[in-house]
Amino acid sequence: MTPTEVWPFFGLVIRTPRLELRLPSDDELVRLAHVAADGVHDPGDRPFLTPWAERPPLERARHVLRSAWASRGGWKPGDWSLGLTIFLDTEPIGIVWVSATEFAERREVSTASWLGLPHHRRGYGTEARLGALTLAFDHLGAAYATSEAFPDNAASVGVSTKLGYEPDGISRDVRDGEVVVSHRLRLGRERWELNDRSEIEVSGLEPCLPLFGAA
Repeated sequence: MTPTEVWPFFGLVIRTPRLELRLPSDDELVRLAHVAADGVHDPGDRPFLTPWAERPPLERARHVLRSAWASRGGWKPGDWSLGLTIFLDTEPIGIVWVSATEFAERREVSTASWLGLPHHRRGYGTEARLGALTLAFDHLGAAYATSEAFPDNAASVGVSTKLGYEPDGISRDVRDGEVVVSHRLRLGRERWELNDRSEIEVSGLEPCLPLFGAA
């Protein structure tokens, strides 16, 4: 059997006008880890609750590998986290995560992402999330998508605003012994339908559907 026959997500591909979103090969995953090692945000910024991107380069690289392995090993239909590497001209530049809990009942996903620092402010984040949400809403039947961002994370909030997310309260968490507040944002199907995704293509999905718990 081929790897795709055993784990059909290797055949799932989302194409946007400039990007390709898919699971990486082992060699590509290592290349993605190098992107993280080179930095995913400006020094002094703290965009993530878990400060993995503030650690030394080798630890950042290892975090990328551990996250990919953990998501595959912990996968359950209905409870999953799909980390799609973002490729630009065959080179990995970041990752977008689509995650769900009790998906068949709740029909809700959450998203998170990062890009290598040289690829910021070029619209790739918006394009990648639009591709990931096309999978969730148009092909898996999601009713809602959620996201969270610190108030000073203008890039993440900007992507959410462009795609139609609306305020959904706050979250309070502890980071380094201090309480930090995040804005919760929610995108419903009615607002999602206003987004143009005519240039988004999703292929290789059908064998994956039972593992998504989308039936």
